[in-house]
Amino acid sequence: MAFFIAPSAYGGQARASLPSWPMIDRRSLLTAGGASVALAALGFPADALAAGGIKLSQPRPFSFERLVTEAKGLASRPYVADTSLPAEVLQRIDYDAHGKIKYNPDLALFRDGPGQFPVTFFHLGRYFQLPVHMFVTEAASGDGFAREVLYDSDYFAMPADSPARQLGEGAGFAGFRLQESRLGDQKKLPWQTNDWVAFLGASYFRAIGELYQYGLSARGIALDAAMPDRPEEFPNFTRFYFEPPATPDANTITVYALLEGPSITGAYKFLMQRTKAVLMDIEARLFLRRDVGRLGLVPLTSMFWYGETVKPTGIDWRPEVHDSDGLAIWNGGGERIWRPLNNPAQTRASAFTDTRPRGFGLLQRDRNFDHYQDGVLYEKRPSLWVEPLGDWGEGSVQLIEIPTDDEIHDNILACWVPKAPAKAGASFALKYRLYWTDQEPFPSPLARCIATRMGRGGEPGTARPPGVRKFMVEFIGKPLEAIPFGIKPELVLTASRGKFSYIFAEAVPNGVPGHWRAQFDFTAEGTEPVDMRLYLKTGDQTLTETWLYQYQPG
Repeated sequence: MAFFIAPSAYGGQARASLPSWPMIDRRSLLTAGGASVALAALGFPADALAAGGIKLSQPRPFSFERLVTEAKGLASRPYVADTSLPAEVLQRIDYDAHGKIKYNPDLALFRDGPGQFPVTFFHLGRYFQLPVHMFVTEAASGDGFAREVLYDSDYFAMPADSPARQLGEGAGFAGFRLQESRLGDQKKLPWQTNDWVAFLGASYFRAIGELYQYGLSARGIALDAAMPDRPEEFPNFTRFYFEPPATPDANTITVYALLEGPSITGAYKFLMQRTKAVLMDIEARLFLRRDVGRLGLVPLTSMFWYGETVKPTGIDWRPEVHDSDGLAIWNGGGERIWRPLNNPAQTRASAFTDTRPRGFGLLQRDRNFDHYQDGVLYEKRPSLWVEPLGDWGEGSVQLIEIPTDDEIHDNILACWVPKAPAKAGASFALKYRLYWTDQEPFPSPLARCIATRMGRGGEPGTARPPGVRKFMVEFIGKPLEAIPFGIKPELVLTASRGKFSYIFAEAVPNGVPGHWRAQFDFTAEGTEPVDMRLYLKTGDQTLTETWLYQYQPG
């Protein structure tokens, strides 16, 4: 079993079905120049359109509530896949051919404002075959009318013999990018060649963090991931609506989206802000066409091949390879949890039951280049944190880990699964904020876990007993700095089964204040996975976040 994997198409970094619209009268098409006059009459700022060449449809009524109503109506009807484009042409736009197709930034939406961030589009191809239709709303309210940006091959620089030229006008696009600020330092960060958000493939989207690097992805929805009795489904964002920013220098942009798949429909509102980090306020309204076994809301998708914990001999020359190294949870009870990621021998699903969670995220805590030794900048991959807005009620943060033997596969999924059954006819509404950052946006006052290491158990200088595994779990933080000289923290340690021995804590001998490690040996019982739990304390004072780990004996 594997997740949908999009080829590396995000800014050059290593890294859908549509309801039928009425036929468009080609005589009604508007060039950008003509459209400016017509849209200005409707209140649309003329300078929101790129100069020259962009073709727009006639206006259609639009508002977010209208989109929600449409999504709800679609859910009552059978899903119909869009087969309007010639499959044989799309197949010929392979990885190499797709890489030679570049959107012309002179035709970027909002190239000259309003707002700071021009919008460019991805082309369709073998790996992105379902057309996505792009619209511009009438005004900054997102209410009133919208016009479709009609595809034309002239928007793209491509070879004369590119098969893409055979698609014809109005085919649609594969996705879009938000380019960096047109008002920023163009020598340091030219907007034409640098982007900060990309939506591409199914309901996947990415953003760079504070370190200017793409990494893990978010998704609109995850349906039946890692379910033993049914395949995973990948619904698609099939339409996007771009709202013109309210001011020429606005550092936010609002985008609306329609989601559709065989089992679900939905309407989304994204308010995206570019600061030191990237922030996204998201509102989602979802409607189920049929029963879903695992409804993964706010899904985060990442890659973990191996880290410092377990590395088979000779698997690769690099010390570590991962986009994220752990799942962090701040649960409704206020407990801070760190769960290091695994690359298991078989697919594993873990559920962390909660009520009204305060947040969770897939983080890249290890920022040391020497731990990766790779020019693709794993040490700069963003962390992604979810903050619920409002009461999410009962459910669980679920973590799915899928075996992988290479870094090209996204094998990690974290999401919120409501307790309520996901039955046909059910609807869900939620709001949340995504933080694409360096570290978690709400740091705990407790010491945090920074490494989990394993080796053979037993005491040095003695025969190592079979079946015994030694653990070294490292923590760092101010509560550990404040421990009086001569006092050692106490380990609070439990496991679902098995026995602990040789248990103690010690300061890591590197001279770094507040850097301690908990050490223990563990003897497993049986061959099934073992769930472990650990934190450090002195007296009644908790010093560290809670370390959770799923250990596979053998």
